[in-house]
Amino acid sequence: MLSSPRSSTTPLFSGSEHNATRRKTRSKHGLAYYTTVSLISFAVIMTAWFILSYGVQVSHVFLPPPHTVVDSLVSMALSGILASYTWISTSRVVIGWGLSVIIALPLGMLIATSPVVKALIQPITEFIRYLPVVALVPLTLLYAGIGEEQKYLIIFLGTFFQLLLMVADTVSSVDRTLLNSAATLGANKRQRYMKVLLPAALPGLLDDLRLTIGWAWTYLVVAEMVAANAGLGYLVLKSQRFLATDDIFAGLLVIGLVGLVTDRIFALITKVTVPWHERLSDQRG
Repeated sequence: MLSSPRSSTTPLFSGSEHNATRRKTRSKHGLAYYTTVSLISFAVIMTAWFILSYGVQVSHVFLPPPHTVVDSLVSMALSGILASYTWISTSRVVIGWGLSVIIALPLGMLIATSPVVKALIQPITEFIRYLPVVALVPLTLLYAGIGEEQKYLIIFLGTFFQLLLMVADTVSSVDRTLLNSAATLGANKRQRYMKVLLPAALPGLLDDLRLTIGWAWTYLVVAEMVAANAGLGYLVLKSQRFLATDDIFAGLLVIGLVGLVTDRIFALITKVTVPWHERLSDQRG
């Protein structure tokens, strides 16, 4: 009897297992490479900061030495201001941005799937998104007062219209063949939305959320620019009046660190929620 070209001892899925092993190894190497380069970039910035502040003797008004910024952070932490202001600012960002997400996600999906809704909403959204949020501050004070609602409104206006169009564009890029195939198999409209359209668009939607929450942190300073008495943006602006550059740097460092943590959380959520989604940068090796 002639023997089969494939040996009976050869695993049927050895090729798939080998590819999976290669992907895992490549992912580990990519993470190590990314971490190393990131640490080097931070080290370069810190080295330049030390050289300019201690070696070149740049005026402390323009560039405070690292030890004064650390002293400022420690002082604010011991007084309780740092934790309190960080919590207040974080809550403002989460609430303002969260409201924009709640409205933009379903509305963006409607714009992408309904020509009527697209014609009604997209043109006016395209117009509003070019309006500078800073110029809208007087109107937000007039309409929302000087309370917390005004801060939420500023962050909402800074993120909603951008997110709405990003969601619509992401959902529109889903291959319509997937929806047609689901309809052929008997899926109703709700099933096509929840079982096909949303999972297919999910990687892009998570990227959209990740980008816009970063913008929400940049609009925080605008939100706390007027009629605020607490928050990291308020801390930075108050320090600016007294040329307390060390406090300004301390506030900016905290904003940057909290924003970085938020970004890493979203990156982890994306990796866990859509493990099948592989980026071009993940395909090294």
